Amino acid sequence: MCLLFSQRIWDLRSTQSTAAMAVEKIKKPKKRSATIFGYPLSIFFIVVNEFCERFSYYGMRAVLVLYFKYFLKWDEDFATTIYHTFVALCYLTPILGAIVADSWLGKFKTIVYLSIVYTVGQVVMAISAIQDITDTNKDGTPDNMTLHVALSMLGLFLIALGTGGIKPCVAAFGGDQFEDHQEKQRSTFFSIFYLSINAGSLISTLITPILRGRTCGIHIQQECYPLAFGVPAALMVVALIVFIVGSPMYIRNPPQGNIIVKVCKCIGFAVKNRFRHRSSQYPKRDHWMDWAEEKYDKLLIAQVKMALKVLFLYIPLPMFWALFDQQGSRWTFQATTMNGNFGAITIQPDQMQTVNPILILILVPVMDTLIYPLIAKCFNFTPLRRITVGMFLAALAFVAAALLQIQIDVSVTQKKPPKHTFGNLLNMHRMMQNSIVLLENPFMIKDNRESCVYTQELGFGSSYTLIIPSTFTFGEMCSENIKAVMDMKPNSVHMAWQIIQYFLMTTGEVVFSVTGLEFSYSQAPSNMKSVLQAGWLLTVAVGNIIVLIVAEAATLNDQWAEYILFASLLVLVCIIFAIMAYFYTYTDPTKIEAQFDEMEPEEKEKRKNFDMPRKGSAESHKEDRRSSDSSSDDECTKQTKI
Repeated sequence: MCLLFSQRIWDLRSTQSTAAMAVEKIKKPKKRSATIFGYPLSIFFIVVNEFCERFSYYGMRAVLVLYFKYFLKWDEDFATTIYHTFVALCYLTPILGAIVADSWLGKFKTIVYLSIVYTVGQVVMAISAIQDITDTNKDGTPDNMTLHVALSMLGLFLIALGTGGIKPCVAAFGGDQFEDHQEKQRSTFFSIFYLSINAGSLISTLITPILRGRTCGIHIQQECYPLAFGVPAALMVVALIVFIVGSPMYIRNPPQGNIIVKVCKCIGFAVKNRFRHRSSQYPKRDHWMDWAEEKYDKLLIAQVKMALKVLFLYIPLPMFWALFDQQGSRWTFQATTMNGNFGAITIQPDQMQTVNPILILILVPVMDTLIYPLIAKCFNFTPLRRITVGMFLAALAFVAAALLQIQIDVSVTQKKPPKHTFGNLLNMHRMMQNSIVLLENPFMIKDNRESCVYTQELGFGSSYTLIIPSTFTFGEMCSENIKAVMDMKPNSVHMAWQIIQYFLMTTGEVVFSVTGLEFSYSQAPSNMKSVLQAGWLLTVAVGNIIVLIVAEAATLNDQWAEYILFASLLVLVCIIFAIMAYFYTYTDPTKIEAQFDEMEPEEKEKRKNFDMPRKGSAESHKEDRRSSDSSSDDECTKQTKI
């Protein structure tokens, strides 16, 4: 069984169905490729590529908000805004990538071209974090911050375009490498593929905060953001090289056309045709999509109706993602004000994000094998009820975050820098006006010829002012002349308290996201999987847009109040969704599609009269429809196996 992060499950379902449909549509035999243990050798290059790419993306994203705040010197609201704008772009561009791959370039070229864009973006991001390129006075602070900001924004835009563009293509391209008789191997491949995603994202989220915590610099040693961004950039270079090396072994299917484009055209024609016949002299039709019958066959129209019925339920869902994705922004900022000392190890604030994937690995099998069966014995826990519960749990997570923030505000009155301990220098020595003071632990005070090392016990979040008196002299006992005055006590609230809100949010994610995708696929026509994935991605993107709007527009002075605001909004949306779910009627798309197996003669004649150049289209459509039914049966088998 493949245990995977539910936020990324949409890749598996959509690209798997795309690959399956491609297998059905291609009539010419595939070229045979080298195999190992019954698997095409080419898939190993694809799996390694995906591991490196996910390491690159999640590693960069883990330290992003702290880079905004402590390197670019942005306030938390603006840093949160830019972070969620970036995430929103990452979930909008997959739609563009799918259209380009299916309608123009094909999957292989789309992956290669956009991976190059992706790699350039990661390299630019790493360069933007090098403070020495503009630190002309060698004081450790960039003198041209505008250049660093411009490079950062360029890098993030290229990364969003690259990672989103290749996201819907890689898994589907891997599925294309298998022949029709390798159904079992194809299913196993998807499991291995998503294990590589989990491994890459989990490892990178653990490692990159450690790299960030190291010190580097030519003139002044500071937190090493260039290294934290540089390693993901290097992994993306490796991903691109590995993918290109395997190119002689790949099976490349030509573009087949994108169903999203067809659906949009069908809907557009129905709206336009209805507007043309808005007069009362024209008889009404049962559904507004029926106005597309003059150009499109009834099967496609029925499939679009079923897809729209599910997409309508997506309308309230962005609010869940508005809360969920704040794990990488607001919750990370919250962790910077807490004590991360766990005894043997010290957890960095951005490492707390790993609690989510770890809990996912635990909760997915627990829910499927224990919780759901127990609840089923008491009452019918339908998919829509599960989604409602998931939204409510996410709201509870933000209530827990608000209560924790209140405790933090009581014990801490000032935000902390990324090192969690800091000092101020009060220099009273006339002869040390040009001295360089490194505020690290141990502290080092230098002049042109001599240096003095001073060690001070620092707690998490503490603040000290180091007073250098006028009687200070360098020498072996120089540190005794320095006086440390505590400005702020160490943090008293431990970072482990965040596990409560992470547990509630992750439980909500498992119930919400996994169930939502399963429900969507059970209610959608066989050839509309990608349409639903596009709609699902839009909910994630819109959710992040909601966060940036609130972050900029809200005038709340207290962070806990903002948490309560988000929780209240989600509870309200949860109630609305529950009402919508109550009136929803479950359908069986397979049975509805079966009703159109035999097209009536008058329908064929009407289509011929409307579109003369499309001779024989009814017969070809009949064959495609039978292929779609077969693909639907195969899809059900795959989903059961997954």
